[in-house]
Amino acid sequence: MTFKLTIELSDRDLRHFRRELKRAREAVSIADDEEILAAAADLVATLRQAELPDFITERLQKLQVLQAMLTDADWPLDAAERSPVLAALAYVCDPEDIIPDDIPGIGLLDDAVMIELVFRELRHEIEAFQDFCAYRWSLPKRPRDPQAQAGQLARRRDQLMTRMRRRRKAGKR
Repeated sequence: MTFKLTIELSDRDLRHFRRELKRAREAVSIADDEEILAAAADLVATLRQAELPDFITERLQKLQVLQAMLTDADWPLDAAERSPVLAALAYVCDPEDIIPDDIPGIGLLDDAVMIELVFRELRHEIEAFQDFCAYRWSLPKRPRDPQAQAGQLARRRDQLMTRMRRRRKAGKR
């Protein structure tokens, strides 16, 4: 038997989580990108070994999408696009965030909320990245003309990044 729990976050609640994310973003400016990515990779590896509630396991997959966006050499994001993703990773890696991670049963609840919030706010970036990955996956593994295929991939990446930035800009109005 499953039990569905729906929590509606008010504007005030969202402001609170955004303040915490902002705090994490400020911490990101101190930390090196590679340090944050390494900490996130370590966290994912540790969590994969643990017996986790399903709601955390589902968010762990989303966390891996955020990591992939930053580490994919074929998907270069500019500093402004990388910053919120790094902030989310920094927040999740902080064991002393809103709810300390070592509290059994609920320690990762705030991290799950933050991942959902970031996924919602970065939906255009994530959608474009996932479309890019799907396109890249659809290409032949052994192309007859590797240079032509690299050009196709670059054109598709440029189209998706243009779409992502256009949608992001339209959403901020």
